[in-house]
Amino acid sequence: MLTSEKVIAAINEQIGNEFGAAMQYVAIAAHFATEALSQLSEHFFLQAEEEDAHAMRFIKYVVDAGGRVVIPAIDAPRSQFASAEEAIKLSLDQEVNVTHQINALVELARSENDFITINFLQWFLGEQLEEVSSMDNLLKIVQRAENILRVEDYLARVGVKTMTPPPA
Repeated sequence: MLTSEKVIAAINEQIGNEFGAAMQYVAIAAHFATEALSQLSEHFFLQAEEEDAHAMRFIKYVVDAGGRVVIPAIDAPRSQFASAEEAIKLSLDQEVNVTHQINALVELARSENDFITINFLQWFLGEQLEEVSSMDNLLKIVQRAENILRVEDYLARVGVKTMTPPPA
């Protein structure tokens, strides 16, 4: 095996975290669909697919590293929200939490001198920067909008974007 049992166990826990995040995004997407907010619903269904892909990336890594995949139980997601802002704030908090989880995995791999896992996790660090920034921007859009239908219109025209990178 290319990494320690301790690292494999922590990655298995992260697999559950990623699937849990995916299910939370499905619940948020369904909430917005129920409210006839198709742009927000579509955005969160896409986020769910992304989180599912992250879990699959971790699963592939465990298998490739010679470990055994053990997916933990996943808590039921929250499915009712008083407002769009509340649902998006939950999503932002979730992304910040996942960032802390990935940082902890890097720290564990570092303590184990596991450079292969550290290299693998680099992609997730960049991904989390994008995820937090994007969700923070969406929350700001919702907070500034006069009403939720303006958010729907804005998302249909512009989408959720992060800052354009400076020229090379």
